[in-house]
Amino acid sequence: MARRPRPTDEVLSREDLAELQRKLSMMGVTGVQDFYRSAHFVCRIGPGHFPSARAIQELVQAWKQMRKWR
Repeated sequence: MARRPRPTDEVLSREDLAELQRKLSMMGVTGVQDFYRSAHFVCRIGPGHFPSARAIQELVQAWKQMRKWR
């Protein structure tokens, strides 16, 4: 059975994503790495726990910023 999104699951808009990317780009390497680790922890999948769409979006934005620095 497919899981329906809960009404409390928030999805970041394009503007919110752009703002998050801007903030991450102004952070130092250590700050982005800490943000990534925190987002990664929130996105873990466990029994009865699935990450929200917002949590996944934040993880991806941090990953993209670190990828730019390669």
